[in-house]
Amino acid sequence: MEPRQAATFARTARDAVAFTVARHQERVAAWARSEPGSWGYLAGQAVLACRKRLGRSLTEPERRVVWDLLWRTLLATRQGGAPSESD
Repeated sequence: MEPRQAATFARTARDAVAFTVARHQERVAAWARSEPGSWGYLAGQAVLACRKRLGRSLTEPERRVVWDLLWRTLLATRQGGAPSESD
């Protein structure tokens, strides 16, 4: 992936994850309570949001990036902060 494409993807992934967490607060709360199915639901919604913004399917490595970013965002939300780039 070229640097410009990588930067566009990274920005899009961050936006999609932020949108997913903001839109699905009830599922975020369920995830924090370790309710079954909450992670899978949020992971799927984040990938769908990213896919819609990019106008194409994500590659497997891209999906993994979205999942990782979502996981770090959820952990930071649970701890009362924002995810850092170094996490």
